[in-house]
Amino acid sequence: MRAAVARRFGEPLVIEDRPIPEPGPGQITVRMQASGLCHTDIHAANGDWPVKPALPFVPGHEGVGAVYAVGDGVTSTQVGDVVAVPWLGYACGECKDCLSGWETLCLRQRNTGYSVDGCYAEYFLAEAAFAAKVPAGVDPFDAAPLTCAGVTTYKAVKVGNVRPADLVAISGVGGLGHLAVQYAKIFGGTVAAIDVTDEKLQLAKDLGADILIDARTQDPAAALQDHGGADVAIGLAVDEKSFATAYAGLRRGGRLILVALPPAGTLSIPVFDTVLNGTSVIGSIVGTRRDLADVFALQALGRTRVIYETRELASVNESIADVLHGRARARLVLRP
Repeated sequence: MRAAVARRFGEPLVIEDRPIPEPGPGQITVRMQASGLCHTDIHAANGDWPVKPALPFVPGHEGVGAVYAVGDGVTSTQVGDVVAVPWLGYACGECKDCLSGWETLCLRQRNTGYSVDGCYAEYFLAEAAFAAKVPAGVDPFDAAPLTCAGVTTYKAVKVGNVRPADLVAISGVGGLGHLAVQYAKIFGGTVAAIDVTDEKLQLAKDLGADILIDARTQDPAAALQDHGGADVAIGLAVDEKSFATAYAGLRRGGRLILVALPPAGTLSIPVFDTVLNGTSVIGSIVGTRRDLADVFALQALGRTRVIYETRELASVNESIADVLHGRARARLVLRP
């Protein structure tokens, strides 16, 4: 099979021939149909974060495909089922976090395309218990971005406790942000979309955003305060300055939800203002299997729309460059 492999941090991925993986007990082999390109994959390939993947490895954690083979003991799925392979590739199921519904905080978790080989390949090995079935009628190319971009922003809206009539600021309208706009609207929020390109602001408007803020010509914090301040601000732009701006745009009692992970990103928080204003700053990390089931259900009901462009696996390095330079309208999805 062909796979795009990271051999050295910061260098282009290499297309290689590898054996098709055989499933062990509790595992399945998936023949990939679509694999979304997430900014996390770029961070992984560059070794940007303090905990780095072990080289060489295959990135990718938004994979969707048909089950090709099943290992011993697998009863949850069978050959031919269409499944999604998310970032959370495994959690222990026994620790306090797993047992309290926070399996994404499990210290023994394994992450697809980071601690185990990922989806930038023609075939992929997965733990059957963490491969989510894709509902009939949901296209694999829609399902792939939902596997991370969708479930991550859905979780962020939940963590932000968005309520009807809340003003929700979405900072960064792209692969994640265009879905965050839709989930915030589903939860009843009034959405203010912040970006720096005409195309992405128009996309946000097309998807239901109520307020458009062009950070090239406007001060987003001042613009939000002109509307009374944001009840919830969701930071999706890979730019630590945007976090500070979103914080400054909150109303009293507002909640800043941090999602994007800029390399070595930091946020300086004024303690006095935070205490007196009752401000909350919350980190939100992807979503659970239950959250992903909700995301797929909303898509199957026609409540969400995924904006994507397909590319061939062989174009992965050019596609990464397009994401880094803001040339991707929303999500890029690779066709293995």
